[in-house]
Amino acid sequence: MEIKKVENHKKQFLSLLLLADEQEDMVDKYIDKGVMYVLDDNGIKGECVITDEGGGVLEIKNIAILPKWQGKGYGRALIDFISAKYREKYSVLQVGTGDSPLTIPFYEKCGFTRSHSIKNFFTDNYNHPIYECGIQLVDMIYLQRKL
Repeated sequence: MEIKKVENHKKQFLSLLLLADEQEDMVDKYIDKGVMYVLDDNGIKGECVITDEGGGVLEIKNIAILPKWQGKGYGRALIDFISAKYREKYSVLQVGTGDSPLTIPFYEKCGFTRSHSIKNFFTDNYNHPIYECGIQLVDMIYLQRKL
């Protein structure tokens, strides 16, 4: 397994990015300013985009693993890689996600705890309702982990 930084042509991974953020114009808001990594294990299995939010906070803007490879430790491997690589430069790793029974438990297992939320983020910023596990995502839930 190798995790590689993507310097150019980040949109070649758009299909992966859209697994985690299903509206392309929302991806466009952070893809250029973010640092992207892909996880290659006999082929690309996932990706992660991080941004510097200031004040010692590094944010995971997008993390996605191909459905066939989910639950095999690749998401945790990307988070562990980011944590190890950036712990000298940042004090907090944060992620924003919908209040979903798929994502919140995953981040909690990776050592994140709930921090704050932004009311109506998904309904205000996306041009269509987003559902996970039959639940409409409304508020953005932020979770943080010390680095």
